Amino acid sequence: MPSRLLFLSLAALLLFSSLSLTLSKDVKDEDDEDLSFLDEADDQSHLPHSDPDHSDEENLDEDDFENLPDFDESAYQDEYKEPEVDDKDVVVLKEGNFSDFVGKNRFVMVEFYAPWCGHCQALAPEYAAAATDLKGEDVALAKVDATEESDLAQEYDVQGFPTVYFFVDGVHKPYNGQRTKDAIVTWIKKKIGPGVSNITTLDEAERILSSESKVVLGYLNSLVGPESEELAAASKFEDDVNFYQTTNPDVAKLFHVDPEVKRPALVLLKKETEKLSFFDGQFVKSTIAEFVFANKLPLVTIFTRESASLIFENPIKKQLLLFATSNDTEKVVPVFEEVAKFFKGKLIFVYVEMDNEDVGKPVSDYFGVSGDAPKVIAYTGNDDAKKFVLDREVTLDSVKAFAGDFLEDKLKPFFKSDPIPETNDGDVKIVVGDNFDDIVLDESKDVLLEIYAPWCGHCQALEPTYNKLAKHLRGIDSLVIAKMDGTTNEHARAKSDGFPTLLFFPAGNKSFDPITVDTDRTVVAFYKFLKKHASIPFKLQKPTSTPKSENPDAKDSHERSTEDLKDEL
Repeated sequence: MPSRLLFLSLAALLLFSSLSLTLSKDVKDEDDEDLSFLDEADDQSHLPHSDPDHSDEENLDEDDFENLPDFDESAYQDEYKEPEVDDKDVVVLKEGNFSDFVGKNRFVMVEFYAPWCGHCQALAPEYAAAATDLKGEDVALAKVDATEESDLAQEYDVQGFPTVYFFVDGVHKPYNGQRTKDAIVTWIKKKIGPGVSNITTLDEAERILSSESKVVLGYLNSLVGPESEELAAASKFEDDVNFYQTTNPDVAKLFHVDPEVKRPALVLLKKETEKLSFFDGQFVKSTIAEFVFANKLPLVTIFTRESASLIFENPIKKQLLLFATSNDTEKVVPVFEEVAKFFKGKLIFVYVEMDNEDVGKPVSDYFGVSGDAPKVIAYTGNDDAKKFVLDREVTLDSVKAFAGDFLEDKLKPFFKSDPIPETNDGDVKIVVGDNFDDIVLDESKDVLLEIYAPWCGHCQALEPTYNKLAKHLRGIDSLVIAKMDGTTNEHARAKSDGFPTLLFFPAGNKSFDPITVDTDRTVVAFYKFLKKHASIPFKLQKPTSTPKSENPDAKDSHERSTEDLKDEL
């Protein structure tokens, strides 16, 4: 009996030792996998891995138009000549005088700019005019050429142009308002003075009405006291609208207020299609502020470079965009304006003139709008960038119903897509919006997806490495190497912060967010990433020679074939 026990124990020990050696060998084989053949002719090791700082971002933001192909301003830096602007009242700051100037002046607005930047060029005359208007006030407007003063730009974290800061006692905050003279002047006056100004004479009233594009007038019983205090408190909520107050009936009449109306009364005047908005709520700061916020915008904002900040930096994120050609403007814009009256303060209504080559065409391309027929698209803003398309004729009833459904989140998102390729037999599979589910979300496949832009330099540099990777892995049935043009295709699961974006979708886990590929851009690095994260194990076999043939012709043929394969790898 003891001998039998001893025999079983020895057998078990031998079995365990054998198993351990096998497992150890497997691990060693895995670690020692020869990947040298993947490195051959791979010269992409200098490329950075997926990184926002090294990607060509495409985001429809007012400050990022340059990243669309039609807005690539940097390409024209060498041939650009800075226009002449009368900016005698704008202080030029450099590293040598910056700290001293900001320290000695309580209120300073500073623009960091680049001479070649289109947005800076557009801002320059407005900024200069604002500086002249504010001359004599307790504020200075200054500018810094960030291309010359790079250390200053880096110190103040300047990420794009123009970047505008407002300094109060040396402490700075960003200015995100509109880039017009009136908006800048109004915003600054709110910061350095009282929220409400008095109008006591007709001359003052006429000067304000002729020089300002948007004003609020309170017709009060007294210029001091509770009514004035509520109006002043409400004014602090609105940086881009000037508030005034009066007790003069003649001034009130000039502002289209009935002199005999019960006071306090309030009116908002705009130089827009809808010129007058009369307040009929309780005269308290919150209600006044809500009224001004809902009515200060034009019924329909025409999309231009200058109005882009008004659209994209507005607290109202949801937008309704009308795309139409200049020939259809008189027909469809009035319909759009009528609908806008029902959604004040809830939606921004934007008109994009499709045949405007400067901004209309690029914006139309971004939203996937083609053809000449008027089209309405709902957009949730840059945070999640969902789009919804009105698939009916543009009429008052159809647009109104569409806008209501948009507000109540009843619409199905629209995604751009190129046509599905007739053949898709290449090593790198072509993904478009309409075949994304079939290829990328196939639960039986591990899928590596590159989201690229045809004009993106980093994407072009990556292409040879990506093609080589796909060529090596084409025999792995469980693995798909794919790419999608992110400028003409969209999908809810294809979130791209820039180009190129590399996402990995593991088999059997397609309901979860994809894994962002954060590795060096070499064939070996990609291969190791896939080995680590793939749900279905795989191993790439290094090509091996076949047994020698007795036939000399066959031997020569085999040697040529082997040499060809080595050259290919």
